[in-house]
Amino acid sequence: MNNVIMVGRITEINIDKTKNTAELTLAVTRNFKNAEGIYETDFIPCKLWSAVFSNSIEYLYEGDVVGVKGRLQSFEDKTISVIADRITFLKSKSSS
Repeated sequence: MNNVIMVGRITEINIDKTKNTAELTLAVTRNFKNAEGIYETDFIPCKLWSAVFSNSIEYLYEGDVVGVKGRLQSFEDKTISVIADRITFLKSKSSS
C-alpha cells in the first residue's frame, strides 16, 4: 500500500499550463523536537496532474496551509515526489 497524507505550508509553486502540471514544495513540521528543542521541518516535493491540477491550481498560493493525500513515486533521476490525489485547503496566508 502506497499512501501519503500530510499537512504543511506551500513554500514554492511551479506551474506548467501547457502540460497541465504543477510542482509544489510543502513544508511539513515534524511532531517532535530535536536535541536542541526545535521542531524540524521537511520540505516535500509534490506533483499535481490532470484533474487535481485543474481543480486546485487557481486556489494555491505560497504560504497557504494545505492537506495533501497522494502516493510516493520515484523517477529515473532518483528523486521521489508525492503525486497528489487530493488537496484540501486549510488556511490561506491572507487569512492569517
